[in-house]
Amino acid sequence: MKEITRLFDFPYYQLEKYNLEASLVTKSNGVWVKTSTKEYIDKANTISRALLKLGVQKNDKIAVISSTNRTEWNIMDIGILQTGAQNIPIYPTICAEDYEYVLNHSESIFCFVSDEEVLKKVRKVQANTQLKEVYSFNQIEGCKHYSELFELGKDESTQKDVETRKDAVLPSDLATIIYTSGTTGKPKGVMLSHNNITTNALDASSRLPNLGRDTRVLSFLPICHIFERVLIYLYQYAGTTIYFAEGIDKIGENAKEIKPNLMSVVPRLLEKLFDKIMAKAEDLSAIKKALFFWAVSVGEKWEPYSQNGWWYEFKLKIANKLIFSKWREALGGELHTMVSGSAALQTRLTRVFSAAGMQIMQGYGLTVTSPVVSVEMYKDNHFKVGTVGKPIKNVEVKIAEDGEILIKGPNVMMGYFKDPIKTAEVMSGDYFHTGDKGEIDPDGFLKITGRKKEMFKTSGGKYVIPTLLENELKQSRFIEQIMVVGEGEKMPAALIQPNFEYIKIWIEKEEINIGNSNNEIASSEEIIKAIQDRVNTCNQKFGKWEQIKRFELTPEVWSIDAGHLTPTLKMKRDIIKAKYHTLIEKIYRP
Repeated sequence: MKEITRLFDFPYYQLEKYNLEASLVTKSNGVWVKTSTKEYIDKANTISRALLKLGVQKNDKIAVISSTNRTEWNIMDIGILQTGAQNIPIYPTICAEDYEYVLNHSESIFCFVSDEEVLKKVRKVQANTQLKEVYSFNQIEGCKHYSELFELGKDESTQKDVETRKDAVLPSDLATIIYTSGTTGKPKGVMLSHNNITTNALDASSRLPNLGRDTRVLSFLPICHIFERVLIYLYQYAGTTIYFAEGIDKIGENAKEIKPNLMSVVPRLLEKLFDKIMAKAEDLSAIKKALFFWAVSVGEKWEPYSQNGWWYEFKLKIANKLIFSKWREALGGELHTMVSGSAALQTRLTRVFSAAGMQIMQGYGLTVTSPVVSVEMYKDNHFKVGTVGKPIKNVEVKIAEDGEILIKGPNVMMGYFKDPIKTAEVMSGDYFHTGDKGEIDPDGFLKITGRKKEMFKTSGGKYVIPTLLENELKQSRFIEQIMVVGEGEKMPAALIQPNFEYIKIWIEKEEINIGNSNNEIASSEEIIKAIQDRVNTCNQKFGKWEQIKRFELTPEVWSIDAGHLTPTLKMKRDIIKAKYHTLIEKIYRP
């Protein structure tokens, strides 16, 4: 097998080295349907032949929008790339107007959608785009099914034309444009070449635990985001079987069915998982409850490489047998590694899940860096709690004088599509300015300390890093989301979305006489006092100028659909500030 230099080389490498009977597996009508490596490639080639018949030229753009990860997405990905065209993945949860913007800005000429909900958004704006046709993965009345392309491309005599197109694709050619969800303004189109992504997958591969044909991976983070997508290529390179979850809400159910060994996660998911585990503990008998919380307290003190000594390891062994084994069973019983990215993870969760035998590998990266910059690895002492590991091979990290993290390497994007001015704003020579602040410790571990733009100065001239306060307070089960505000004001304050699900359970258990609606909870003196207690505890860990003096609760659930969060669950700070301008004014100018 020749060197992997283009994205469509990955499945061919897998065919030659592993030739899996189950390369990609998707659940359809209640049954897990396996696609072998050979079938995967054959179908991708058929798609390529069909696209050529449809007149697709090199550098044409084809959009793919799917509500869940599925085999069809990957077949389309390889089928598109082999023709020299580009795959334009679009977040399914954005609004129809944003669909219109991305489809037009990218100049997409065909669009493939997963389901009726996505199709409705596309149909709403289709007349205002350059789309020649829309195809669906699900059978939907009034929409062409993507299986029509298998009929169109069944003539294998034209495969030579596909091979000619493949041979003409250079590693330096554009492979995809990923539109960043962005916390402000219109999304920017990040141009990533075949070389950007292939080198990143290959350079990051050594950081994962040993993978192979007996490894099962559960994939559910959006494949339209580069984090999950590069892992999919990496898994193909390692010869693992990839199972696509039916949805975020089915992770537990699917995990019990397939017993995954590894999956990627984002911090918000782990926070919610931990909250659910803790909530269930409230219903245990007194003895079982005491044992549960003892085990959690042991887990919270976990350190890698048995640094706590033999007595701690003995207690941890007991905690694992009595409590943590049940956590693992809830996720199939064979999950040993979770790769976490997208945002900062509470060190408490790193410790507890790692203590429970589900090793957390925290990484750091951005869409523009394809994405991996650094990632932890348990072997070879590449693991330190509170860091995002050491930079991967061929990626250079430099800390600027103002603390900003700068990145250089083959993974750095080609630029923003149609926007050389914004590209120039974030580049200094070969270095990309991340906007994140960080430090590298004496052992070479990278630690993220905040965002340049998110850090603010109070009217007293003191700097505040909101993420430090937010991550500390999100450990409270009463708090679902929190955003610290106070730029130019006399003190920091916070907007808080209560954890309504947990609070309703708490109200019932404590027999507190307040209403059950979100509005009643957000205005309840008992709930405000309970959250104030947690804010007071948090404040003790920070300097006086950083402490949160006041807060307001919001009755709305912060969500992607309502515009509070990006598709990767990051807060849209400017939008949240605008939505709750009245509450902020109430805090500072009552």
